[in-house]
Amino acid sequence: MSDQTHLVVLASGSGTNLQAILDVCKEGNLPAAVVAVISDQKNAYALERANAAGVPVRCHPWKPYKDNGKSRIQYDADLAQIVFEFQPDYVILAGWMRLLSMAFLAHFPMQVINLHPALPGTFPGTHAIERAYQAYQSGQIKATGVMVHFVPDEGVDDGPLIAKQTVPIYDQDTLETLENRIHHVEHKLLVDAINQIIQIEPEY
Repeated sequence: MSDQTHLVVLASGSGTNLQAILDVCKEGNLPAAVVAVISDQKNAYALERANAAGVPVRCHPWKPYKDNGKSRIQYDADLAQIVFEFQPDYVILAGWMRLLSMAFLAHFPMQVINLHPALPGTFPGTHAIERAYQAYQSGQIKATGVMVHFVPDEGVDDGPLIAKQTVPIYDQDTLETLENRIHHVEHKLLVDAINQIIQIEPEY
C-alpha cells in the first residue's frame, strides 16, 4: 500500500467539495492525492480549481454522444476508460450530476463514493435541498442532512453508508441559508468520510 491514496474526482459544477479535498491534501491532513478531475461540463469551475492545484483534468461531455445517437452505456464505458488511466484507489462523486450505470461501476467495485445532501432514505436524486426545505415548510420534517455512501450499483443515493450528519432546519431559514449550512457540512463530512475509508484499508 502506497503512502498516498489516489483519488479521481468527478464534478459537474463549481467544485466546492473538490476544493475542500484539495485543501486538506495540500495541508497534509489527508493521506491522499487527487490525481485527476473529470467533468461532463466544459465550463465547470471545478476544472479551474483543478488546474490551479496542478491536477490533470479531463472533460467528458454527454452532448456528443446524444447528438450521435450513442447510448448512456457507451458514454459510461468510455468514462471508465478515462478514469482507469489514472489508476485511482477511489472515485469521488463530488457534485457529479449524472447517474452512473454498471458500464462504469463494474470497473470500480466498492471504489465509488458519493456525497448526497440528504439523510439515508430521504430525497434521493436531484434538488434534494429544495425538496427538504419544502417538506419542512409543510410540516413533514424538522431536519435534513448530508450523507456519504458507496455506489455499488445503479440505485439512486442508496448505497452502503459511510458517514452521515443531521442538519437542522430553522423557521427563519431561507432556501439559500439552508443550502449554505448544508454545503458547510458537506465539505467536512466528505473529507472525514474519505479519511475514514483510508484508515480502514487493509495493508498488504
